[in-house]
Amino acid sequence: MLKFILRHKVLSLFILLLIGLAIFTAVRWRVWFHNPSEDPYVAGSEPRWVLLTFGNDGELSRNVSWMCGDEVRESSLELIDIEKADTTVVSATGEVFESRSGKAAYYHARLNDLRHDATYAYRVITDHHNSPWYSFQTYDEHRSHFSFLFVGDVQDTIGGRSNVMLKEAIRRNPQSEFIVCGGDLTERPAYQYWEETFRDIDSIAQHMPLLSVTGNHDYLKGVINSLERRYPLIFSYFLESKIDDNMVYTLTYGDAQFFLLDSNREFFYLFSQQSWLEKQLEASTAKWKIVVVHHPLYSIKGNNLIQKWIFNDLIKEHDVDLVLQGHEHAYARRTMKDDSGKPTTPVYTISHCSPKNYLIDFDDEFDKFGISSRYYQLVNIKDDTMSLATYDANTSQLYDSLDIIKHDDDLSIIDHGKHIKENMNYTVNPSSSKSLRFKQRIDDYKRRHPERVGE
Repeated sequence: MLKFILRHKVLSLFILLLIGLAIFTAVRWRVWFHNPSEDPYVAGSEPRWVLLTFGNDGELSRNVSWMCGDEVRESSLELIDIEKADTTVVSATGEVFESRSGKAAYYHARLNDLRHDATYAYRVITDHHNSPWYSFQTYDEHRSHFSFLFVGDVQDTIGGRSNVMLKEAIRRNPQSEFIVCGGDLTERPAYQYWEETFRDIDSIAQHMPLLSVTGNHDYLKGVINSLERRYPLIFSYFLESKIDDNMVYTLTYGDAQFFLLDSNREFFYLFSQQSWLEKQLEASTAKWKIVVVHHPLYSIKGNNLIQKWIFNDLIKEHDVDLVLQGHEHAYARRTMKDDSGKPTTPVYTISHCSPKNYLIDFDDEFDKFGISSRYYQLVNIKDDTMSLATYDANTSQLYDSLDIIKHDDDLSIIDHGKHIKENMNYTVNPSSSKSLRFKQRIDDYKRRHPERVGE
């Protein structure tokens, strides 16, 4: 009798667990598996979606990609060295990609052996149809400094205002030489969202190289998420740099080396990235090391433990200076401390420039938070100093600032941002329990750190 009762209880518990799992799966189904439909499209006969990126042969290489028509035709890029008045015709490679609701031909041309401190004009040509002329610049080989902009997730809504915000960031920081994106540049891998993305970067990424890591919104959802071939055809440096379909890439630029990771892959793929990153870091002779990864290794939403486990020890061991991250739709900065409590590298930042804001946690190990707005960073490297300046993209006001100074074997960090008050303004939705709990977390944080928060 006792055995019967025990078996009955175990069976009942098992059934309850199955029911709970079924309910949880039903609630999370759209989050895990739903992909928005793709609008039907027909690729036109004129070159479109022109994108300038870095290439695979160092600082003096560039790739240009574009879309045109729905079958591969003879294509090239016409390049003019303005100072020398020399014109070169570079052959392009094309490939047709068929998505869920249409197909298009994608091309890329590789520009190598460019000159330092030169201005180039270019246009792309497919089947006698050409794009407008664009231009870009390379810089002095012996300069002592350079700057770039970083944006986290953009994910603009259709007809959004990211283009205006990005142009304003460049106008205020004209010294910027290129842009780095922390993933999720596009809301979803569908034609209509790619159209919006290229409106966002119109008149920007045709003149200034754009580097981006993959984000989870770049992947199609499924039991195993998949990245469309369209993505590396657009960000064409991945075509040569990827490892086992992991979209990884490294670039040495001036005194810095960038390491781009694909944190969206399943953990068994991440191990091959771990091996790649270890080899790249061990071989690096760069003074400054910068890792770009979509999922924050120190999360402000309590996630990403696998990514942290696989990558973070390597990042610390090999003296990475700065880790630029996205995904969690807020701003946060965390500076490591040595055994004596002195600030040291790596410095980790989380940022986004999206219309969506997430409800985060306020871990006291972080030095700075930002909510309810959009942000971008200006990173300036000059001699022995790397400076990070974070701006509120809605107001263009300085929100955070930090210097990493390396002189011989001595490293110091100056935190200017601690003197800039945090904006914790938040509009509560009284009918949402999540919103009410978030407001309580904000109030608790204010009580713990009144010195950080503005009025």
